[in-house]
Amino acid sequence: MAALPEIKKKLQEVFPEKQAQVLLELVDLANELVKAGDFAELKQVVKELAEAQKRTEQRIEELAEAQKRTEQRLEELAEAQKRTEERVGGLERALQELAEAQKRTEEELQKLAAEHAETRRQLGGLAMTVGYTLENEAYKALPALLQQDYGLVVEGRLKRAHVLLGNGDYLEVNILGDGTLGGRRVKVVGESKTQLSQDDVDRFLRRKLGKLRGVFPEVFPVLVTHMTTSPEVEEYAKKKGIAVYYSYEF
Repeated sequence: MAALPEIKKKLQEVFPEKQAQVLLELVDLANELVKAGDFAELKQVVKELAEAQKRTEQRIEELAEAQKRTEQRLEELAEAQKRTEERVGGLERALQELAEAQKRTEEELQKLAAEHAETRRQLGGLAMTVGYTLENEAYKALPALLQQDYGLVVEGRLKRAHVLLGNGDYLEVNILGDGTLGGRRVKVVGESKTQLSQDDVDRFLRRKLGKLRGVFPEVFPVLVTHMTTSPEVEEYAKKKGIAVYYSYEF
């Protein structure tokens, strides 16, 4: 049987100090109490304990390696989370910038809309001024032209006026006057357009002459303009029974 120092050395190679000391004491006790055959069995038990200890340590190493991999994975996840938060932060900043740009765009659009409305108002006023100027010239020139071209004699002066309709509403008429044509009394009803189109002719027929139907026994319609939108417009108006005059004739 091996000497105790040798056994102690071997035990210390496998077991921690305290365990090795306990096992050494156990071997020493067994050396006194057991027979050689029993001691062989004890040695086998010690061997199995050593192998179990070795497997335990190996398992501990495996667990430590798994723990290390887990910690590494957690670090990777934390880094990925950090990158995600950075991207989210960048997206939030981009959205904020987009919202601010949208706000500025809306403010600019409101400003442009206000400017456009003002421009339209000014153009509307200018158009009215041009229209009134054209009508003012027509009041002076039309009596002679109507008598020359149609034998219509204007009585009194042509003017702007509001005509009372049968439903109680008033209709604004830009050129209005009394006259005689072939012994019949007629009402001269006219309108001015800066540039006369076929749609203007149709609107005049619908919005003015159509509403005045039945108000006057007979209407003589007139349209005055600076220019037509196409050569066919004047002929179209005349086919509808409307006299057309140009400002250069005044």
